[in-house]
Amino acid sequence: MMRFMFLVASLLLCAAAFGAEPVVQLNSATVAPREIEDNTEKAVVRDYTRAWQSLAIALSENNSAALANDFVGQAQDELQQRVSAQQKSGLHTRYIDHGHNVQAVFYSQDGSAMQLRDTARLEVQMLDGDKVIHSDQFTQNYLVVMTAGDARWKVRVLQALPAK
Repeated sequence: MMRFMFLVASLLLCAAAFGAEPVVQLNSATVAPREIEDNTEKAVVRDYTRAWQSLAIALSENNSAALANDFVGQAQDELQQRVSAQQKSGLHTRYIDHGHNVQAVFYSQDGSAMQLRDTARLEVQMLDGDKVIHSDQFTQNYLVVMTAGDARWKVRVLQALPAK
């Protein structure tokens, strides 16, 4: 039985490391100045989840093209710069995503923009080829701005907030 539990835990860890869908929980109870419709809330969770998957792929494969469908503006520019810096250094980053507790803070009157606060539990590994040269597990808070467009929500700002 213990061996089976170890195998399941190993498979879950591998799935998290290689593109498994992160768990995103959105709380919109206190959003202002308007409420979020059910379909919009589902779309934001779906698209924010995809954005984190795209971020993980882009940094793991040093491929900024992976960001194009889910990021725009400042967030896309900053992540593309990070991918470029990794390409130059010969390193890459593996994200192991342990979930996101997201609080909707602001939803614009016209329904085109949303501000979120994300508390993400992450493990980040820096790799040189297949060799892990640094690994860190932590909880990080993010300020997120998402904008509606092209039948999906895209991340415009993804700013890590300083620890309190």
